[in-house]
Amino acid sequence: MKQIATLALAGLAASVISVSAAPAAQAAPPCSASNLATVASGVLAQAGGYLDTHPSANDVLTAAANQPTNEAEQSIRGYFLTHPGEFLDLQNIARPLIDLRRSCGVAVSPGQLAALIDALS
Repeated sequence: MKQIATLALAGLAASVISVSAAPAAQAAPPCSASNLATVASGVLAQAGGYLDTHPSANDVLTAAANQPTNEAEQSIRGYFLTHPGEFLDLQNIARPLIDLRRSCGVAVSPGQLAALIDALS
């Protein structure tokens, strides 16, 4: 299931960057769709860079895409239980998304992002 790897990465991102952008003439309200997209894209970009430099974590998340859901969850959980530093790194990368979710009361799942992309294609 390719969604599992996406869910895992997004889950880590959602549970685990401050996004620095050039100041705009008028900043988007914190709970707007544009701000959510900016924060999410920054988190995912930094998580992607992190995984590029941590091939074992990348391999586990990539392999999860082809595993049944329960097996994928066990693989991911098992890996990060034995690599807590990597889990904490990814959790810190995702902190802006976690904070936004808490302050705005919104949670965007990878499935919702995929549905948006499908709707726009």
